[in-house]
Amino acid sequence: MTEQSATKLSNTTLGCIPEGVKVPAYDRSKLTAGIVHIGLGNFHRAHQAWYLHRLMQLGQAQDWAIIGAGVRSYDEQQRQKLAAQDYLTTLIELSPKGCSAEIIGSMIDYTPIQPDNAALIAQMAQPEIRIVALTVTEGGYYIDPVSKEFNAAHPDIFNDAAHPTTPKTAYGAMVAALRLRREAGISPFTGLSCDNIQGNGTILRRAVVSLARLSDPDLADWIDANCSFPNSMVDSIVPATGPKERELVRALGIDDAVPVTHESFRQWVIEDNFCAGRPDWDKAGATFTDNVHDFEAMKIRILNGGHQVIAGVGEVLSLSTIADCMAHEKIANLFRKIAREEIAPLVKAVPGMAPEAYVGVIAERFSNPHIVDTTRRVAFDGSSRHPGFIIPSVRDGLSAGTPVDGLALVSAVWARMCDGTREDGTQIEPNDPVWEELQKTAKAAQNDPTVWLCQTRYYGGLAGQARFAQAFDKWLRMIWEDGMNTALDAYLAG
Repeated sequence: MTEQSATKLSNTTLGCIPEGVKVPAYDRSKLTAGIVHIGLGNFHRAHQAWYLHRLMQLGQAQDWAIIGAGVRSYDEQQRQKLAAQDYLTTLIELSPKGCSAEIIGSMIDYTPIQPDNAALIAQMAQPEIRIVALTVTEGGYYIDPVSKEFNAAHPDIFNDAAHPTTPKTAYGAMVAALRLRREAGISPFTGLSCDNIQGNGTILRRAVVSLARLSDPDLADWIDANCSFPNSMVDSIVPATGPKERELVRALGIDDAVPVTHESFRQWVIEDNFCAGRPDWDKAGATFTDNVHDFEAMKIRILNGGHQVIAGVGEVLSLSTIADCMAHEKIANLFRKIAREEIAPLVKAVPGMAPEAYVGVIAERFSNPHIVDTTRRVAFDGSSRHPGFIIPSVRDGLSAGTPVDGLALVSAVWARMCDGTREDGTQIEPNDPVWEELQKTAKAAQNDPTVWLCQTRYYGGLAGQARFAQAFDKWLRMIWEDGMNTALDAYLAG
């Protein structure tokens, strides 16, 4: 297909979409809203929105359509792009066997982005909204990385506590909407986190209730007693969209400004704890269980932790994608050795999957050459991801007496990456909300590796754990003196 022959995506052109691309079989004009989702990135559309779309294809959940939302100024551009195509999204599934595409229509609107979040608050206050879901990244929950407590001193939280009717944050907007619902005698909604954080529902409850308590303790008690915040685990590899992805969808004959590519694997495990009802997502393949923790521990430790194992090495060695990293024999072996010997032994099995088998599943998924998932994206925000995905395995390994040598190497690689240079001399552009601070510490750690581990906000007291600290010191010095490949060889031989 040429660019000129591509069909502009919209409600009116669904009948003109090329044969072979699945389109909504339901009447979108009859859908009504039931969910507000804050954070309309690629992951949400390839995951939660897809599960809902699949239910709608079965003739169900017609009153659970999604209204998108955001609280940052840059969300406005996304809103305009989606509005121009009637909030439809082309999903392109990339498997080793090829690609296929479908258009999902479970989203029907997107609230305007405003500094005071008035439109978002008004929307969440509507009685038909029964779930408010969020995908705001691991670092977006205002949780201190060491104490794990709510950071009430953050300027955004301080603002929302002082100005509860004109909040800046998603949590402030949720509190404001719940205040309106309570005053109007409307039942509360369920808060559903869809981020890669262990105990994400518990953390969301803490953020919302703690923020409410700063301005209205009675409201905080009402929210805590009446709202539900189920924990959930989400899983699918969904790369960022760039020119290649837009060209790919055009090659299929569709003009979509914001298409999404994704792997063929999806998993969604959810506590069945919804105070105002829910769609039957299990009929579309989701799992409702009382034991989300074991599922999410396996995924966060092995998949998300595994991403951090290889992404930093890939950046330092100038490898562009995760698949490139897995095609590098030493990096692939690094992942398998650390995952099997230092992470999986500390992870419980879940129904249908043992940790050792899951390592093999993840290795296969990481190796998919059709998924252009950049090392830069995966390495982004290490200041949140390392404490969340790597350090818990370190602590458990130290307690259990299992090896932590490879995990110490992962931290050394992160310190090397944060220097901001690759081994070929090219620059690594800032890739963390606190990049300048990390880079300054990384440069100091070249001469004194202990400096890096003394960042207690990430490592707590691990600088005082000799087994880990000594291994870290060894690896960081070796990486700087002899190069990354020498360190990989030494670990793999060891």
